[in-house]
Amino acid sequence: MTGTANLRWGIISTANIARAAFLPALRVAGGTAAAVAGRDGARAARYAAEHGIERGVQGYQTLVDDPDIDALYIPLPNSLHAQWTIRALEAGKPVLCEKPLCGNLADTQRVLSVARQTGTLLWEAFVFPFNEHMQRIRSLVDDGAIGEVREIQAGFHFAVSRPDNIRMSAELEGGALRDVGCYPVRLAQEMFGEHRTAWATSVPAPGGQGVDMETWGTLGYANERRLLLSCGMRRGRDTFSRLLGTKGQIHVSNLFHPGPGDQVTLCPADGAGHITEFPATVDEPAFTAAIRHINAAISGAEPPRLLAVQTSAATARALGDLAASAAAQGQT
Repeated sequence: MTGTANLRWGIISTANIARAAFLPALRVAGGTAAAVAGRDGARAARYAAEHGIERGVQGYQTLVDDPDIDALYIPLPNSLHAQWTIRALEAGKPVLCEKPLCGNLADTQRVLSVARQTGTLLWEAFVFPFNEHMQRIRSLVDDGAIGEVREIQAGFHFAVSRPDNIRMSAELEGGALRDVGCYPVRLAQEMFGEHRTAWATSVPAPGGQGVDMETWGTLGYANERRLLLSCGMRRGRDTFSRLLGTKGQIHVSNLFHPGPGDQVTLCPADGAGHITEFPATVDEPAFTAAIRHINAAISGAEPPRLLAVQTSAATARALGDLAASAAAQGQT
């Protein structure tokens, strides 16, 4: 392997997110889509041919053991993240694993332990902290544009119509909180650190499938700061976030996966001064900045940052505490 352009990526699973998010970004960031693995070899071969991947192979372990693969992207269902991330780490393969890193805290801690023991690089696929959109928000906050940030209001909603969607499966560790509620949680963690208190309630998915269709609640942080979050899988797509400070607010139309039509709006407190809008300067897929950095870190061109061992345990604890609170509310 020489340089980031020659980094050879393998994809474990023929998941839609690899086609829609990872592969377009990889083409821009640099690196080679060298192989995709599926349980069905013929399906993997078709997927590879349709999406510009060099080859399809049968069996996830085949790809883990392949000496011609430098890094792995794992977009499997949540319940399979721990098993295959651990196998990849033990094989010395750097990993970008879809969020959440695991569906529960115990598995998260197990994976992070292996990452520390092996020293193999591991990232959880929250890509927004790498993006220019987030850097603009950080700059506004650091420059005191809204004073001290006291509260974050953030949601992530979209509609799931098919009952066989993997997000509707308790066995696969689906549900709204795990799938998209994790985004507001990670945003607040970026701004406030680790939470101290948690409260939530939820609406179960119809048909007794054992997952939450919607969840809303709050996380409390040091100095009485808070996150108010809402997430769900039964209404129109909504990724709006607000950062509320002592001197104003920042409104963001889509902080997590911004596109060309999204914007950041700076609103002074009490109507004093002018509202300032910053149109998105997004001209590349949302995953691009993260993959560009990961390529550079693996090749030794940059020190790695935002590694899972630095960030994922706090996210998993917050999600676990919210889920436990919602479950307790359901028992009353």
